[in-house]
Amino acid sequence: MAFSLNLYPITYIARYNPESGKWDEQWIEFDNITHDQLMEMSEEERQKVLDNRNQMNIPTVSYTSQYAYSCFEGMKGFPTKDGGVAIFRPEENGKRFYNSMKGMYCPPFPVEQYVNASVEFVKRNAALGYVPKYNPEWEKSDYADADSIYMRPFMNSEGAIGVGCAKQPYVIICATTVSAYFKKGLDGAVITNRVRATPNGTGFIKCASNYVISALAKKEAEDAGYVECIYLDAVEHKYFQEGSSCNIFFVLKDGTLVTPELEDTILPGITRKSIIALAREQGMKVEERKISVKEVQKKAVECFVTGTAAGISPMTSITDLKGKKTVFTDGFGPVAKKLQHLLKGRQYGSIEDPNNWNTVVIPGNK
Repeated sequence: MAFSLNLYPITYIARYNPESGKWDEQWIEFDNITHDQLMEMSEEERQKVLDNRNQMNIPTVSYTSQYAYSCFEGMKGFPTKDGGVAIFRPEENGKRFYNSMKGMYCPPFPVEQYVNASVEFVKRNAALGYVPKYNPEWEKSDYADADSIYMRPFMNSEGAIGVGCAKQPYVIICATTVSAYFKKGLDGAVITNRVRATPNGTGFIKCASNYVISALAKKEAEDAGYVECIYLDAVEHKYFQEGSSCNIFFVLKDGTLVTPELEDTILPGITRKSIIALAREQGMKVEERKISVKEVQKKAVECFVTGTAAGISPMTSITDLKGKKTVFTDGFGPVAKKLQHLLKGRQYGSIEDPNNWNTVVIPGNK
């Protein structure tokens, strides 16, 4: 997974004030060094700048550092074909972030403030050159290797020790670079016997603690030569749930697109929601329901996963717990390829965006 700690220089921090009931905001600018200038530095000089940017004045000992009591979002900004910059569906991330914080019994961050802060965050970093420029060459591969801004809003609790819930949390927005999500040289997915989430748990919340299991299961899958792990339900152990950090879709022989229905064990992905809408716009039959391993082995012809970082990523095969391998398309199948074109085209502004999913940060001039 190619995330980097090459953080953008300006960071947003807000803290909940229980007396006013509002969030006090501040902007931290670590330096005014542009991205190009940073890349021209020696490794030692560059590391000093990056180390400085990684220092934020948040508590070392907290519910977050001690008990993984935190939630976060992943969202992207895109350079658009008209020369502008846009963020893809930030209000949806804002709603999910609000619900995550509410589900964790801490003061939730207002959606409008989330969107406004995200837009201002990109503007301020763009002024220092930390926004990629649109490259027409990206269109040839449907943006498979295109650059984007990966934004990471997250919640951190106040200083605390002893199990409890935050009363004065922080919300931080930072950004970094990200390239191909899945490791190259690995292939296919494998079903894990680990359980990601149980009914009445936190599976629907994008909280940090959920990703401990994901890290373990993903490493086990990669060590065995697979690119991804897939979870089954916690009760009957026969229905698909999701991947390590992405939702999953199947295309059946009759053309139906199926994805597991949202329950409290499955994260409501923004990309998932977008793919469902795009497929239905194209006249595809889409079903959100339980889908078993046996049904996939008998009827599925395509499989792909979706997420902010993953985009749309095809799975060439799925191996079950008994070692039975179900083979799908080699690379993008026709349905995944079409949906990838529609999704990325809208995000990068090369095709019409009738649903107005992009929030314009910097207007285009072409």
